[in-house]
Amino acid sequence: MATTQVETVTTGADKAKVGAAIALVIASLAGFYLLARQGQLVQWGVLIAGLVAAVAVFLVSEPGKEFVAFGRDAWKEVRKVVWPTRKESIQMTLYVFAFVVVMALFLWLTDKTLEWLFYDLILGWKQ
Repeated sequence: MATTQVETVTTGADKAKVGAAIALVIASLAGFYLLARQGQLVQWGVLIAGLVAAVAVFLVSEPGKEFVAFGRDAWKEVRKVVWPTRKESIQMTLYVFAFVVVMALFLWLTDKTLEWLFYDLILGWKQ
């Protein structure tokens, strides 16, 4: 039985970078609301500049690099997907629709049968 070990190396510098990124996001949001009297251009400029700086700081940290690698791997996997043709999509949609109709009829018949059984035969209630 082979065991796999997951190595997590988190340095103080990486924690500081992630903390700085979080602080930049909070600061940019605070700046956006505190600079309301300066005009929308200044507000949005501070917000966008703060968020860009936060992303930049995050991306140079180890978790940021792992996130980018994960994104690249995910994109490679998406490109490997074999998408169905239009004809296959329409056929599968019709199969699903037919199944839903058949199940609806089955459940309706089951409901009416149980209603007739309990109310009319067992309890003697006529509706």
